[in-house]
Amino acid sequence: MADFGRILVFFGLAAVVVGVVLMAAGRLPSGRLPGDIVYRGKNTTVYFPLATSVVVSMVLSVLLYVVGRWKR
Repeated sequence: MADFGRILVFFGLAAVVVGVVLMAAGRLPSGRLPGDIVYRGKNTTVYFPLATSVVVSMVLSVLLYVVGRWKR
């Protein structure tokens, strides 16, 4: 039962962290970074968040590394 409690605490803390990140992201002036590709055609707009994807990948990699080291 103690393991189940730890899992619930982990998911609760993860939900708090995600909530704080979403609140902070709402205050940013723009969600686009200077490496994101935007193509505006006559009737279409294509947005490819290249730089944003790289930043999110790096943050998730560090986060998963820390969680993996913590689990050992």
